[in-house]
Amino acid sequence: MTVKELSQEARHEQALKMYAQDTPELLDEIKDLSPDEQQDQIQWAFEDEAEAQGLQVWELTLKYTTTPEEFEAERLKLHKEAAEVLGVEWEEYCEMNGLIV
Repeated sequence: MTVKELSQEARHEQALKMYAQDTPELLDEIKDLSPDEQQDQIQWAFEDEAEAQGLQVWELTLKYTTTPEEFEAERLKLHKEAAEVLGVEWEEYCEMNGLIV
């Protein structure tokens, strides 16, 4: 199964695993916590990382689970879908969300 075929939830779980592997200092800090508490800490750190990068959590998930080329294409596709769902013109949506296309 390719990453594109994963559900959003499965993709997010994969991104969390990859993020945890990329942050061994975090894993060292939380090693004495229960598995559930470790998962919570990884999730919160992931959310903080997304914010630090100026991304939504779903965008950081996408960043971890796609190539750089796929990331931009998928990111724009999902933002366009969000604009449609919200009933907002694409240009206005881009302006509201600081998107440069």
